[in-house]
Amino acid sequence: MTGLGPNHCARCSCLIAPPDLIARLAQEGTPEQRQAALQTIASSATFRARRALLSDLLQRPEMREATLAFIAPAAAAAAEKRVVYDAHNLGGADLPGELKRSEGDPPSPDDAVNEAYDGAGDTYDFYEQIFSRNSIDDAGLEIDSSVHYLLNYDNAGWNGSQMIYGDGSGHIFARGALTKSLDVIGHELTHGVTQFTSGLVYHKQPGALNEHFSDVGGSLVKQWKNRQSADQADWLIGEGTLVPALGAALRSMKAPGTAFAGDTQPAHMDDYQDLPDNNIPGNDNGGVHINSGIPNHAFYLAATSIGGYAWETAGHIWYTTFTEKLIRTASFKDAAEATVQVAGENYSSDVQDKVRQAWKDVGVL
Repeated sequence: MTGLGPNHCARCSCLIAPPDLIARLAQEGTPEQRQAALQTIASSATFRARRALLSDLLQRPEMREATLAFIAPAAAAAAEKRVVYDAHNLGGADLPGELKRSEGDPPSPDDAVNEAYDGAGDTYDFYEQIFSRNSIDDAGLEIDSSVHYLLNYDNAGWNGSQMIYGDGSGHIFARGALTKSLDVIGHELTHGVTQFTSGLVYHKQPGALNEHFSDVGGSLVKQWKNRQSADQADWLIGEGTLVPALGAALRSMKAPGTAFAGDTQPAHMDDYQDLPDNNIPGNDNGGVHINSGIPNHAFYLAATSIGGYAWETAGHIWYTTFTEKLIRTASFKDAAEATVQVAGENYSSDVQDKVRQAWKDVGVL
């Protein structure tokens, strides 16, 4: 595990809550919001470090086998397998917690357990049926989830080997909202897909692409579950998870910068925010949750221009690109050129032109 500087992992902030929003509330929110935001910032450090380390090790050929054995000690069966635990408001040292529901068990009296179980199943089914992917690692990885993580925790995420869900404080995230949001679950589990494939490093443009691909995954899972065409979808991530006073959603792929009060996501490279990659939460690892609005909008434009169900054509182009064609340090331009190439190789010239035009419309090409 040598070669990772002391700040390498600490800078990785890949949970669902936008760090710029949390940082702003820590400074400018109500007393209750400030307290909740500070707790969220403090409680996320260990989580971020673990996930960054595992992702980094999986990209090292000499460490991959040992890391896989750590993440999944026993090989999982090819069939879907979900396990949900109750963390009893304790932290990472006590994960996963008390077993509450395993694959095939009847529903639990706890709604959060059932919602985490169902969301993991929907995401698994989407990746299996649409992309022929066998779980997060494409090798039948058991999808473990822990609900009731910490006390009133305003976040949820994939920690490198499992999902965790806070209950929400009721001051930033609505209580119980995070397990109810299928696109949040799909988003976070797609971080796991990226971890096992391209391993996009979590800073600046490759980090924004990492967040972008998770937003694509989350949105497509929700659209697929609801049988919505591209023009019917709302293209929101985390709709209804924030308390109403803060906004409607965490991000809008259709209209970046409009999801919540103070949302600064750009939709075009003219407004790209070249932020420092440091430990200041408001700088968001160089703007990974902020600048992801640009490729997000490109995907929205491509999918709606192509028409039909977004997962059928645009989704396949993006999945192939982000799992097979990108290196860890890929830029927006690298991703754009790769999607255009994949579109041309697998679809018509008309589809390729529409993908190219979408990237042109956001100023990347």
